[in-house]
Amino acid sequence: MLVAARNLTKSFGPRKLFTGISLSIEAGQHIGLIGANGSGKSTLLKIFAGTEAPDDGEIVTKRQLRVAYAAQEETFPEGITCLQAVARAVVDPHADAHERELRATILLDRAAFGDTSRLASSLSGGWKKRLAIVRQLAADPELLLMDEPTNHLDVESIEWLEETLTEARFATLIVSHDRRFLEAVSNRTIEIGRVYPDGYLSHNGPYSEFVEKREEFIAAQQGRQQSLAGGVRREIEWLQRGAKARTTKAKGRIDRAGEMIKDLADIKQRNTQQGAARIDFAASDRRTKKLIELKGVSKSLGGRKLFSKVDLVLSPGTRLGLLGPNGSGKSTFIKTITGELTPDAGTVFRAEQLRTVVFDQHRAKLDPTHTLRRALSPNGDNLIVQGRPMHVSGWARQFLFQSEQLDMPVGELSGGEQARVLIAQLMLQEADVLILDEPTNDLDIPTLQVLEESLEQFPGALLMVTHDRFLLDRVSTTLLALDGEGAANVYAELSQWEAARAEKLKAVAKPSTRAEPRAAAAPKKKLSWNEQKEFDGMEAAIHKAEESLSKLEVRASEPAIMADHVKHAAVCAELAGAHEEVGRLYARWTELEAKLI
Repeated sequence: MLVAARNLTKSFGPRKLFTGISLSIEAGQHIGLIGANGSGKSTLLKIFAGTEAPDDGEIVTKRQLRVAYAAQEETFPEGITCLQAVARAVVDPHADAHERELRATILLDRAAFGDTSRLASSLSGGWKKRLAIVRQLAADPELLLMDEPTNHLDVESIEWLEETLTEARFATLIVSHDRRFLEAVSNRTIEIGRVYPDGYLSHNGPYSEFVEKREEFIAAQQGRQQSLAGGVRREIEWLQRGAKARTTKAKGRIDRAGEMIKDLADIKQRNTQQGAARIDFAASDRRTKKLIELKGVSKSLGGRKLFSKVDLVLSPGTRLGLLGPNGSGKSTFIKTITGELTPDAGTVFRAEQLRTVVFDQHRAKLDPTHTLRRALSPNGDNLIVQGRPMHVSGWARQFLFQSEQLDMPVGELSGGEQARVLIAQLMLQEADVLILDEPTNDLDIPTLQVLEESLEQFPGALLMVTHDRFLLDRVSTTLLALDGEGAANVYAELSQWEAARAEKLKAVAKPSTRAEPRAAAAPKKKLSWNEQKEFDGMEAAIHKAEESLSKLEVRASEPAIMADHVKHAAVCAELAGAHEEVGRLYARWTELEAKLI
């Protein structure tokens, strides 16, 4: 056992998150932690990390357990480089500064960081998240805790993280709502919630198996409620008739009836805890066939071509998924469509009096000082929802908020709850075109499922940016993929894009300094005999050097080597020499090839 929680209880003010939770984490377990927004997942993670204390209960850990914790949002000191951020996190009292930087370089290289001297504060949100994860990996944890690690990551980064965690020897406890990610990385799933007698339901197996077991449990619990209800009715009838004699047997039956009534009340309360936000976007009655049309649209920023010659039509019923790595121009594309930015070339046609509603992933439109009541209904306690009058308390219940939360500041709500507030605000606006920029961040899985159903039924045009591949595959009718180098390609489904990307990765050169050397060109008599001989053997020499480098990288990461600082220092020295040799060979290959041009 690595760590165990015993009878944990936690509340925020009058709001109880969980009560009496007891669970343990074993070595080798990769646990996906799920649950409704506000159920206390992030809080439980912080308690395991030691950054927050429970109201009651205790955490028992293995002696000298190394725990690393990657929070939802992490910051880096001003002026610190990517290399410094990771090197400072390396845990080894015997390692000197050079050894720390060498280990950090290896980790950053595996995470596809190019310029490690770049300031951490200058990175995009996705690369900051990747750097934060690498920083925790540098701590050589036995248990890695991660809170929504896929938020802000593009699909390529998520696949990198999946590969990293799948190969990991340490245990993991990960809060996530990304179902494909959970399926890929977890061998145990835990859902916390009041619907369960122990405060959670656990299953050893992938997420897909857990879903089946949960359905079986809920069905059994509902059956138990019906059975108890029948038994309680019979006992109440018996009690109302009155016992003929207050014998010991009769008193025992009265006690059992009381227990049954109590059990029924408890199970009814648990069963009513189920639910998901009701999401129904309002569409206009516009019959226009072309809501937005792009003809030959191109756009560059900072001298870099983001996309070029895009031809696209958004019509009612079109559900376009927008794909691309972080920094490829997805946000710029959205702004070009909405008219915030003007294209460099081509035209963007928008239907007259077009109504466009945008979901902002940064949640800039939410004032944290406003109460939930004001955020849901700015003009009083009564509002009109799709032509029908409704009280704010009923509107709040539709998004799984309790009446006692109405006067809470929005800033005190969880990330998922804030996302539900934004969706509630969007639902009050009629839209011809609905633009959702990362709508799934922090949403719980039941709400995601309702969101999917609502988007499938939305009659207007939809443009969606999301890292949630499950949602993207289910909802999108068309995909537009930006590659960050100016290309914009259309695909019918996600698997088609994944196959095309896999083919491209096979065809292109390796990243960074390890670019695949091109085949030796026919000599043009500009090399000496010795140089020609060296050039002819250059490709084989580079491959051999890279193979040696890869073996040393694997060896440097072996626990037995890392545990012995003397051996590790020797391997690191060899590794540094191997890096230098690969770099020297590439430089020499470039030098010789230049003579042939």
